[in-house]
Amino acid sequence: MAIQATAQRRFSFLQIAITLQTLTIFLQAVSAGLLLTTSYGETLHSAGARVMYGASILYVLAAVLAWKPGGGSPRPVWHASGFLVLASVQVVLGIAHIPSVHLPLGVLMFGLSVLALARR
Repeated sequence: MAIQATAQRRFSFLQIAITLQTLTIFLQAVSAGLLLTTSYGETLHSAGARVMYGASILYVLAAVLAWKPGGGSPRPVWHASGFLVLASVQVVLGIAHIPSVHLPLGVLMFGLSVLALARR
């Protein structure tokens, strides 16, 4: 009984982490629009990038915690690690001001994050 409750808590932590990541990626799209239309958009988008990156790290942590103790499939760890790689590339592209790749990658990340959320 205690093992099942622990597994459910880990699962919910993983689901919360994916939800947070999806939400932060969506908010980055909103702040990108503000970046183009307001004076404070750049500050908001820059801060949001840090939060989104942190959410991606949290997703990796949640995936490892859900996998390792229970001996389940390592697939969520690979997915989370892939998101962290994409987030890293996204940050580099944003700093380098390469919107022709930065924007489509952001759309791809949002779609993949929604897909990961739907699969949980």
